[in-house]
Amino acid sequence: MTRYEEKPVIVQSDRSILLETDGPLFEEARDCLASFSELVKSPEHIHTYKLSPLSLWNAASLGLSATEVVDSLKRFSRYEIPQNILADIQDQMSRYGRIKLYRKDDGGLVLSADHPLLIRELLSHRQIKDLVFPAEDTHTLSVKAENRGNLKSALIKIGFPVEDLAGYADGAPLEIAVRETTLSGRPFGLRQYQKESVDAFYLNGSNQGGSGVIVLPCGAGKTIVAIGAIAAVKSHTLILATNTVALRQWKSELLDKTTLREDDIGEYSGDKKEVRPVTIATYQVLTYRKTKNSPFTHFDLFDKALWGLVVYDEVHTLPAPVFRATASIQAKRRLGLTATLVREDGQEEEVFSLIGPKKYDVPWKVLEKQGWIAEAACAEIRVPLPDNLRFEYAVAPKRNKFRIASTNPEKIVLCEKLIESHKEDNILVIGQYLSQLKEIARHFKAPIITGQTPVGRRQELYAAFRKGDIKLIIVSKVANFAIDLPDANVAIQVSGTFGSRQEEAQRLGRILRPKVSASPQACFYSLVSKDTCDQDFALKRQMFLTEQGYQYRIVEAARLDEFMQGE
Repeated sequence: MTRYEEKPVIVQSDRSILLETDGPLFEEARDCLASFSELVKSPEHIHTYKLSPLSLWNAASLGLSATEVVDSLKRFSRYEIPQNILADIQDQMSRYGRIKLYRKDDGGLVLSADHPLLIRELLSHRQIKDLVFPAEDTHTLSVKAENRGNLKSALIKIGFPVEDLAGYADGAPLEIAVRETTLSGRPFGLRQYQKESVDAFYLNGSNQGGSGVIVLPCGAGKTIVAIGAIAAVKSHTLILATNTVALRQWKSELLDKTTLREDDIGEYSGDKKEVRPVTIATYQVLTYRKTKNSPFTHFDLFDKALWGLVVYDEVHTLPAPVFRATASIQAKRRLGLTATLVREDGQEEEVFSLIGPKKYDVPWKVLEKQGWIAEAACAEIRVPLPDNLRFEYAVAPKRNKFRIASTNPEKIVLCEKLIESHKEDNILVIGQYLSQLKEIARHFKAPIITGQTPVGRRQELYAAFRKGDIKLIIVSKVANFAIDLPDANVAIQVSGTFGSRQEEAQRLGRILRPKVSASPQACFYSLVSKDTCDQDFALKRQMFLTEQGYQYRIVEAARLDEFMQGE
């Protein structure tokens, strides 16, 4: 029996949940809270979570009941749970499934509610009324097929998530199987959690499957999950990737691990416009238009073929225009892949309504313990601004303060010490500001990759890094996503995008692939200017990773040598 004073959770009436990090039940409670609440802040001793409608709806879509959530809170809660919280959990989770969208025998779409009064309530909202029309009975409304996505988006905005059971149109058939050995002769097969991800998404082709998001850590093989889904659906597939380098990595993986041939896979990018049974396009080309008010030139790609599946890589980065296009293709199966559902623009609800709810999630630390991703040590190294910049920082406008603090020249001195300490390792120096990165590249006579680096040159440098010919690369935010550098085991972050939690997660993810030749432990260093907004934003950036169980050691720059000797 756990004594009440050992229980680490305090549930408050404002829907916040406090979790003490000291104590034997911390990790178990943290993993439990992550399944139905959102991390808000994470200083050293007490983490703060928040119950939100979306976090509870995602929990409901994964099969959790309100009773299970309440029982979990009671198990870890030191004090009695406020009555309004118990009521709120019951109310919000009961909303998922109260409204269903299904297809009639004649092919028409129907919105069904569990009570006639709920239908009347929905019709009181103008944004809903314009998307539906009366049906045969008081429990239902008819919906035009083209309004399917917009209706779901509008309903979630007024607090009623739709369980979409309307099913999907069959795309053109595709002959594909997963290889048992890769082209190089290595044995291959989906890992257990990858199989579970595919099963949770596809659900044997039922109307309850076929749309949703798989959340797995960087380096855990989300591409392999997509390959499993494509093999299950066996239909023409459109894959949307973050950039051309990622696009070509997708193609390489498909050729290596499936029976698809070169002619089966098309590239739809700035360089090529091929539409084939499996077509891989970049978000950039899809959102291209000649002027701000012109139509999107390539949106017709969504209708150029009989796609049975659309895969959204790094779905948390989805541009707003692609959301709008997705609203009109709700009859196609949709698979979102991401390491974190966090969006800094607050549009997680759009992912939920238009791509689908979270279907599968594994805590990062679980896969680390199983050996599928590398163990990582995180440290925040705080360095003072030099005296000549302290005054400039003090009088600068708010936005300029962040640049001054982020590009602190003392960070180069820290880079020297860290790189010297890790001279046998494979190192990425990652940052936000090009002038800072170019200066670092000149200082270390190291290659640099930015958005201006041609794709061919990027691929050459990545290949040289993989072979060990290069041990240090300086990279801008273009390396945040979908870069396959399996032996990178040290990342030094010199600057970031304000308080972007998903960027921090992606950057750590660059070094989480299991190691072969490098040190088995990955090291992630974040260099921060002390007592500035750089330090404040760093705390926010770390929130998601802290939720996943990573702890940042705080190190003063003056004691870095001592810290490195103790590692």
